[in-house]
Amino acid sequence: MAIAGVGMGGTLAAQNAQSLINMQNQLDQLTQQLSTGHKSQTYAGLGPQAGLTVGLDAQLSALTGYGNAIALAGTNISVGQNALTQIGSLSNRVVQSVNEPSAFTLDNNGQTTAQAGAVSELDGILSALNSQGGTGYLFSGSGVNQPAVASTDAILNGNGAQAGLKQVIAERAQADIGTGLGRLLIPPAAGSTVSISDDVAASPFGFKLAGIASSLTGATVAGAPPGMSVTLGSNPNNGDKIQFGLTLPDGSSQTIILQATTAAPPGANQFTIGANPTLTAGNLQGALATAVGNLAQTALPAASAIAAANNFFADPPQRVAGSSPFTGATALTNGTSANTVMWYTGETGAVPARSTALAQVGPSTTVAYGMRANEPALSNIVASVAVLAATSYLPSNPNAAASYAALTQSVTANLNGPPGTQTLSAIQSALANAQTTMNDAKSVNQQTQNTLTDMLQQIEGVSANEVGAQILTLQTNLQASMQVTGMLAKLSLVNFLPPG
Repeated sequence: MAIAGVGMGGTLAAQNAQSLINMQNQLDQLTQQLSTGHKSQTYAGLGPQAGLTVGLDAQLSALTGYGNAIALAGTNISVGQNALTQIGSLSNRVVQSVNEPSAFTLDNNGQTTAQAGAVSELDGILSALNSQGGTGYLFSGSGVNQPAVASTDAILNGNGAQAGLKQVIAERAQADIGTGLGRLLIPPAAGSTVSISDDVAASPFGFKLAGIASSLTGATVAGAPPGMSVTLGSNPNNGDKIQFGLTLPDGSSQTIILQATTAAPPGANQFTIGANPTLTAGNLQGALATAVGNLAQTALPAASAIAAANNFFADPPQRVAGSSPFTGATALTNGTSANTVMWYTGETGAVPARSTALAQVGPSTTVAYGMRANEPALSNIVASVAVLAATSYLPSNPNAAASYAALTQSVTANLNGPPGTQTLSAIQSALANAQTTMNDAKSVNQQTQNTLTDMLQQIEGVSANEVGAQILTLQTNLQASMQVTGMLAKLSLVNFLPPG
């Protein structure tokens, strides 16, 4: 008889062995799925849904990046807000100290208690402006690797050849006060005419004549700033008044009101009516010169110090042009890093301060939270506290108390925020709005992340129960196949021959 396939047993064994290998590979895959919870460790193993998975993974990665940006920006904003709160608190403390009723008493440095305290408060403000967050110095704009401001000592006292605020104040005081009349010219009366004018019309220094308003009987006012005159056509009546309006270097104003009187000698801010208009004009000129001289020793030094501080904290800083003595100076010039301390040492670019730090917190949402120490609200606070800390008085100066009162009045007004200028609360509000935007974005991102994660889980994930059942079934099949394979491996032609 014909016998087909004497090697059939070997062939069947080989086929079954391959089936065992396939089942073993499947078992390994299922075991890996059970341990990882994922269908496959590669995109290729996901079949036609691989492309969708790649897209979902990219979106989830972007959401993680947004979360990191939110966390970093949130830390920086929190530190920045704390610094701004501290600055506001120190500023308020200065206002309270100068407004406390107390005697005008000077220490060994020629300063009041409030002024001595202002040095410490300035140091605290500058320290707050040098605060660092997760990315570096927060008030340096985009220059996060460099401090925002110079030291208190350098700002007040200078650094070598670099002038500090005290020197700038002293130089400006010379230029503003001049020879004693605050750079105004009040020559002796010419007959019955009294004149007053700026010494140099284009000069930024000293008093500036704003105008004359007269109710003197028989008087005629002529001219216009910067030079005006009043001519007495007849003697004024007792009690008649004339007003001279002056503008000071810091932009504030003063009005001198002089009253005609028959008393001799006259009282403060009065002039005696003489026997004729010429004598009366001479008395008016003398009273005007005295009144201007008094203001030049009281209100003007305070206004000059404020103006000098504004000059020093400008960008670039402004210095009195020329050389000492500066009593005849007529112009300001830019200070340089070689001759003037640059108080702000951060980045100074064209972009707005807020835009120097950006965080993308969502697919189409970016928040701006940068800060610069030289923003108007902050530089105004620094300048106001610094001018108080830098000014001192001679105990022998009879006008010191009045000048100090004028200075503290200006400092208080500036620290309370000049009308129309940026305020500290405006910066705080901008940062708070950025924080709100980030919190909203964080909530949306979390919802999106949850949705995408669920979708990805449905594609990539596996059911532990189903995989476990498949493993048990496969193990059973594998065990049976191994038994069959063993039996087939023992088959030979002898098994089919009759016993001989």
